[in-house]
Amino acid sequence: MTTTRVPALLILSSTFLAAGANGVSMVAFPWLVLQRTGSAVDASIVAGAATLPLLFATLIAGAAVDFVGRRRVAMLSDALSATAVAAIPVLAIAFGTDVLTTVVLAALAALGAFFDPAGMTARQSMLPEAAGRAGWTLDHTNSVYEAVFNLAYITGPGVGGLLIATLGGVNAMWVTAALFGLAILAMAVLRLEGTGRPAREKLPESVVSGVLEGLTFVWRNRVLRTLGLVDLAVTGLYLPMESVLFPKYFTDRSEPAQLGWVLMALSIGGLVGALSWTVLSKVASKRATVLTAVLTFGIAVAVIAFLPPLPVILSLAALVGLVYGPIGPIYNSIVQTRTPEQLRGRVVGVMTSMTYAAGPIGFMLAGPLVDAFGLTITFLVLAVPILAIGMVCPWLPALKELDDDAPRMA
Repeated sequence: MTTTRVPALLILSSTFLAAGANGVSMVAFPWLVLQRTGSAVDASIVAGAATLPLLFATLIAGAAVDFVGRRRVAMLSDALSATAVAAIPVLAIAFGTDVLTTVVLAALAALGAFFDPAGMTARQSMLPEAAGRAGWTLDHTNSVYEAVFNLAYITGPGVGGLLIATLGGVNAMWVTAALFGLAILAMAVLRLEGTGRPAREKLPESVVSGVLEGLTFVWRNRVLRTLGLVDLAVTGLYLPMESVLFPKYFTDRSEPAQLGWVLMALSIGGLVGALSWTVLSKVASKRATVLTAVLTFGIAVAVIAFLPPLPVILSLAALVGLVYGPIGPIYNSIVQTRTPEQLRGRVVGVMTSMTYAAGPIGFMLAGPLVDAFGLTITFLVLAVPILAIGMVCPWLPALKELDDDAPRMA
């Protein structure tokens, strides 16, 4: 088979465009709510509405990828996400901005978020075949993939903040829809073995049985189970900071661009960290990298809780991104090497759903805590458990298997 980088570049381009669209939305949705009501509870409702569907959607997305085919699912997912975000300016034009209540924005955020995991799962599931065609190792491919993903979140929130400042939050959603459209175009021209509908004999009996098969596989593999649970807890505690606490802080200060800068700093660090794994994977162990990342994350967010000056927040955000950058490539490689090809979509879906499972609980706590006790107390309530997780991780036996040379597929 001829070596070519075209499929890999198309997947990476589609990833960048779709993630960039979500980066704009990440800033625009909470800004629209806070600009209208000023309530952290309302912002939490919208952020939670965007996260809650991820728990179920990722499970279904994995099965859909294995049933329908990876390329088709990626295109369909982006088309539906584009429709959801374009509905905001369309409704504003048709009925005026007063129609964009917290309930309406929460519903559209949930609708858009429901389809995002399918596209992400589909693209991740195509990486091993794309790596083979390009002649790349899995570590290199996953490092580049995560770097591109972080690059999108550098540009997306930054562009989102600028668009809000110049065009307003409603019109920023036109850009989001256009980016999704370009992501669809990149997938439309992709030609790669294994991206179409799987052979009938490889399909599960039904979507439900397929989801259960993926859940069972992850739960019986203690490395995947432990990584998923750690990610569940850390992400569940961090997401309210990114989607509620930081927007509330910068909204109160009327500084939309600074909110974009913080998210950009996090992604810049993540970009460098993800790319560094191509080199670090040759000299550093996966276990040591994971332990360092979680502990550093906990320390950094505990300091951020005291709301230091913006340069300090930016530096800590960049540090978090830097140490956490290799985690995505490590997780992807572990899933890809420990999962049979016919189960890959479902296992990626299960692992992704575990990442977001605790998010709604965090959002439910964050909004009322901010309104009742203020930002600093809420930051600490979320940050201290992350620090505790970082201190417990070295004692988890399953993480000692991260560097096994011959991982088991079952």
